[in-house]
Amino acid sequence: MKNKLLSTLTLLCVFASFAQIKGTVTDDKNQPLPFVNIYLENTYTGTTSNEDGNYELNVTESKNHTVVFQYLGYKTVKKNIDIQSFPLRLDAVLLEEEVSLDEVVINSEENPANKIIRAAIAKRKENLEKINSYKADFYSRGLIRIKEAPEKILGQEIEIDGLDSTRSGVIYLSETVSKLEYLRPNKLKEKILASKVSGDSKGFSFNNAIDVEFDLYENTIELGNQIISPIANNAFGYYRYKLEGVFYDDRGNLINKIKATPKRKNDPVFEGFIYIVEDQWTIYAAELDISGTQARLPAVEKITITQNYTFSENDNIWAKISQNIDFKYGLFGIKGDGRFTAVFSNYEFNPGLTRKDFSREIVSFADEANKKDSTFWNTIRPVPLTTEEITDYIKKDSIQIVKDSKVYNDSVDTVKNKFKLGDIIGGYNYTNTFKNWSAGINSPIEAISFNTVQGWNANLGAYYTKSFNDNERYLSIGGNLNYGFSDDRLRGTLYAQYKFNNKSKPYLTLAGGVTTQQFNSSEPISKLINTSFSLFSEQNFMKIYENSYVQASYSNELFNGFRLNTSLSYQRRQALFNTTDQAWYPKDDRAYTSNNPLDESAFGIAPFATHNIMKFAVDARINFAQDYLSYPDGKYNVSSGKYPTLRVGYEKGFSSTVDDYNFDQVKIRISQGLNIADKGRFDYNIKAGKFFNGDDIAFVDYQHFNGNQTQIGQGSYLDVFNNLPYYAASTNDSYLEMHAEHDFNGFLLGKVPLLKKLNFNLVVGAHALATPDNNPYQEYTIGLDNIGWGKFRFLRLDYVRSYQSGFQSDAILFGLKFF
Repeated sequence: MKNKLLSTLTLLCVFASFAQIKGTVTDDKNQPLPFVNIYLENTYTGTTSNEDGNYELNVTESKNHTVVFQYLGYKTVKKNIDIQSFPLRLDAVLLEEEVSLDEVVINSEENPANKIIRAAIAKRKENLEKINSYKADFYSRGLIRIKEAPEKILGQEIEIDGLDSTRSGVIYLSETVSKLEYLRPNKLKEKILASKVSGDSKGFSFNNAIDVEFDLYENTIELGNQIISPIANNAFGYYRYKLEGVFYDDRGNLINKIKATPKRKNDPVFEGFIYIVEDQWTIYAAELDISGTQARLPAVEKITITQNYTFSENDNIWAKISQNIDFKYGLFGIKGDGRFTAVFSNYEFNPGLTRKDFSREIVSFADEANKKDSTFWNTIRPVPLTTEEITDYIKKDSIQIVKDSKVYNDSVDTVKNKFKLGDIIGGYNYTNTFKNWSAGINSPIEAISFNTVQGWNANLGAYYTKSFNDNERYLSIGGNLNYGFSDDRLRGTLYAQYKFNNKSKPYLTLAGGVTTQQFNSSEPISKLINTSFSLFSEQNFMKIYENSYVQASYSNELFNGFRLNTSLSYQRRQALFNTTDQAWYPKDDRAYTSNNPLDESAFGIAPFATHNIMKFAVDARINFAQDYLSYPDGKYNVSSGKYPTLRVGYEKGFSSTVDDYNFDQVKIRISQGLNIADKGRFDYNIKAGKFFNGDDIAFVDYQHFNGNQTQIGQGSYLDVFNNLPYYAASTNDSYLEMHAEHDFNGFLLGKVPLLKKLNFNLVVGAHALATPDNNPYQEYTIGLDNIGWGKFRFLRLDYVRSYQSGFQSDAILFGLKFF
């Protein structure tokens, strides 16, 4: 304890010794003020105080300066200093601002706040476009704490690094120092000069500028949901405003403090204060809250965004200099909070950047960015560490030395590797942390299912994984045994997969064995649902065949946004037949159908001849305009709804022992999901394809479409016809398949009295299928999503109506999101 205290004090002294101007900001009761903006007047050289009220302002020139202390709710203080030598201590005491309505002339015909907001909205686009581009220094710090954590969740022990005996503690602490370049409307480039993660000397922070780029001048802000700005063009449809008062800043500008309140509780909007500069109608500051429900982030209880702006006479621009994102969360008994602090400084506005100055790489790292020593951080960190953060760095950095040792890893593994009763259900895993390998078996209890071909059947899986170069490469080997108790058949498969690097992520996979497969390789019905429908209602929707195969596949991103997947396999396919009619609730008016998807009454008749065939497939996925993050340990692609994803493929069956079973198929798929401001999200998925030389191919190789006969929705609805029998439209010719869905995300139902309290989302969809052998098929759906209670909203309810040469049928669909 003495050594830890001495280390903490020593580090505190080291931190202090490198500060140029340092001090503490308090109120008139000597209470520290956190996140006060401190900057040199008429510049964007600044910092903020930490939670303890301490600050450090890096100034390199010994001359006269005016230091400004600005804090919402308090009078701005300016201190003129003549620096002769460094370091210099400069404390400040701030007095509460007198926010008054005395100078406001109230017009009974109009709410004065509405008039101010209308003026801000009218100037929104102009103020947005004042900064066409900029360069800036950026500092970010992230801190996440756990306040409470149970020892077990659903019977499983919860182990979280960083928790003390009270089941609380800091679980994440990280900092970055970056250089930013920005070009309107959406080009951002960040070069991370330094990155530090508490307890991980090899780690790289994910505190990126792109994740905290919240511009209130935009109509919407992406924060889980698309959140409507208090000065959006349509803000009056969502907010009520009240003028709380006015005050003057240090330049004599009249600042209007306006409270924004949601008109409807669950709308994707903020609640809090926005400060508007009179006559200029720009943002002076903002203090805005939003609930996890509004942001569609179930685990989050509340998010608070605080932004502060400052004015430069040289640039005639109000610019954001600091931002704090505070949040509280809670789920499954785990509760905590956190904060992400961002400081923007040394702006260079409109430096002449063009689109040629930007690539799809939006984040990159300087060499050895995570190797900077304490001297570097102490001289460059704009926001001092708190005592809690200093302690966490010391504690975890010292523990890391121990954690990297073989003795420590072996002792931890000894505890984790002990077999527990719960492993019978969840499976058992053995880990050797020091040598980076693990092995285990999956539980056969979890993998038990029933079908009419195998009867009750169970799977026993085993795996081994070895990682190399800090997990940049890995080798995974595994296998599975499956035994059917009714057909008395043991089947098994083996696989080996090697990942070559974490940049383009090339994978080579070898696999083989004997297994049962659904005729539709997309597996439209899950084993659990098929088991339930079979045993309770004698409806065996799953149709399977046996495949003995050997396959090699390779996948790689050849260049940014272009990923190629290839496979070559040898297969022996054989038809299977029902071997059991077991049911828990048999009735005379119902019976199992055959395992022949072509004819439900064709018992004992094979849908195809037993045969051997070679299959080759190549598929290219193209993500247009794909941005990415370049981390030293890998490349991370950033999805975007601005452009669609295109997939083109070719499949060939050849050397079949049945000549007619050889074929060629070309196919294309285009899909996209995009947010439409406050109107919700629109998604579509379109597929098309054409077979050649496929007139008499095996039914296995037909193009099958995902149907549904269970009235239970699973997963995405953008790849399924929820009122179509599973194999009713399968084809060996050309086809066109289209799906579209719009989730209004509260836009409509949030405005309906009573219904808005339920926080349901209205979802509408349209689906169509065309093949030469069938009349065009259409489905139209209207449903409610986000059904549930509290944070647990995993239900969806849809009405489905289908047409094929006129009305066909309708159905009610119950959706379960956890399937």
